[in-house]
Amino acid sequence: MTARNWQVLGIEPNTGEHYPLSLRSMPSTHHIFLTLFALFAFSLFSCSSAEEARKQRTVDDVWVIAKKSYDDGDWLDAQAQLDVIKLQYPASQYADDAQFYLAEINFERGEFILAAFNYGLIRRSYPSSEFVKRAMYKTGLCYDKMSLPADRDQENTRKALQAYSDFQAMFMSDSLAHEAAIRTRVLRDRLAERNWLIAEHYMKTLARRAAAVHLDAIIDDYPDSKWLESAMVLKLKILTFQEKNDDARSLIAYYRRAIKEPKMKAEVDEYEKELP
Repeated sequence: MTARNWQVLGIEPNTGEHYPLSLRSMPSTHHIFLTLFALFAFSLFSCSSAEEARKQRTVDDVWVIAKKSYDDGDWLDAQAQLDVIKLQYPASQYADDAQFYLAEINFERGEFILAAFNYGLIRRSYPSSEFVKRAMYKTGLCYDKMSLPADRDQENTRKALQAYSDFQAMFMSDSLAHEAAIRTRVLRDRLAERNWLIAEHYMKTLARRAAAVHLDAIIDDYPDSKWLESAMVLKLKILTFQEKNDDARSLIAYYRRAIKEPKMKAEVDEYEKELP
């Protein structure tokens, strides 16, 4: 029987003769089998074709699609393509690009914890990448965005300060170093304010010694803070109450040197007059 005239044959039970068997005359189980076989064959063909198409894509092709999706604001597709580069082409020229833009997508979505992690991976995994500078600055910015008001936990404030400090140490002449310095001043003021609020609380409960600890933290650790003058004057009040006159005189002398534009000078002068 040749391929040209092939057909499905049935067998006559009594005579044993062969006769053409149409699909319509076949039992229903045969219909189901042939249908499933056809679907299975088509599925194999489709999967094989799709797999072949994927194999033919180069890393350049994937990068072009990823970057276009990113530029168009299609974060979901961009992230999927960037993940393909990271997983399938980890040693390619686009590996650090993929890592950076994944972090950028996290940042744009407000996923600052994940963004900080992905920015950090650039410095650790690709230390010679052109994105290291921006990634280090953006790491600080991520923690800065998560920094809470002075009356709340300040863990992210400290992490932001550390990240900005690392950036300034490595890129001190860069224009972003100036921005990092501005943000550093704001965050340091926040930590100083945190100590001020705690000191005020202790003063209300007459725990003057505990209040002095936090006032000293402002005076010693944040001398550039806007809270410095208030901290010094309140500390002077505590010292005069405790009759620590020598310490009070030393603090007054430091106040006159450190505060260039005093707003509480009259109050300090009054404390000084009362010293024996």
